[in-house]
Amino acid sequence: MNKYNNNSLIPNNQQQLTQPQKLIVEINNLDHFFGQGQLRKQILFDINLQLQAGEVVILRGPSGSGKTTLLTLIGGLRSPQSGSLKVLGQELVGAKKSILVEIRKNIGYIFQAHNLLESLTARQNVQMSLELHEGLSSQEIKAKTTAILEEVGLGDHIDYHPHNLSGGQKQRVAIARALVSHPKMVLADEPTAALDSKSGRGVVELMQQLAKEQGCTILIVTHDNRILDVADRIIELEDGRIKVDSNSN
Repeated sequence: MNKYNNNSLIPNNQQQLTQPQKLIVEINNLDHFFGQGQLRKQILFDINLQLQAGEVVILRGPSGSGKTTLLTLIGGLRSPQSGSLKVLGQELVGAKKSILVEIRKNIGYIFQAHNLLESLTARQNVQMSLELHEGLSSQEIKAKTTAILEEVGLGDHIDYHPHNLSGGQKQRVAIARALVSHPKMVLADEPTAALDSKSGRGVVELMQQLAKEQGCTILIVTHDNRILDVADRIIELEDGRIKVDSNSN
């Protein structure tokens, strides 16, 4: 992954926000609720969590335990309601929409559904991520897009549309899209769900390489026991509470 120049991908007005920090995520006493009035239901309870730069962390737990909710709160896709949730040093509780937008520019997202645009080729889908960043020429964007697709094993499928790709290939396009801009953090929701054992291993090893070489924090929600060994830490959620944190004393 060292063929990319990370600094060139970040607009000048984001430099202060994205300077390397040891502590990428800091959560204290975080609660979260869905619904209003009598339908209000608590989903997360007193979450306390820290994620360091360069860590690969796996988040596990049964369905309905709050894993995806926590992931979307950390990613600025949902507004936190109480407690404290800091990402890259920025408090997200009560933050303005513009702050959430800036935070999202420094995060790569990989979801269970590929969320690819069917009318675009693999290259064009990945390019969309780079086009959010100012200061890159069309040639630079094309070169970086080609390189990351080759990294995930799709060098000969660059100009394919999603309907001509297998489920695993579509997921690798989504992963390339998340990684191409060298984000400070990658949030992945079941990234290996559509992949066979060999492809899944390649994907998480690529994430692990990014974490180590670029100081990127990786948070993976997964039920895939085959990839647990790549994690520096494993966190388990149950009924909206952290039950296990392998880094805790």
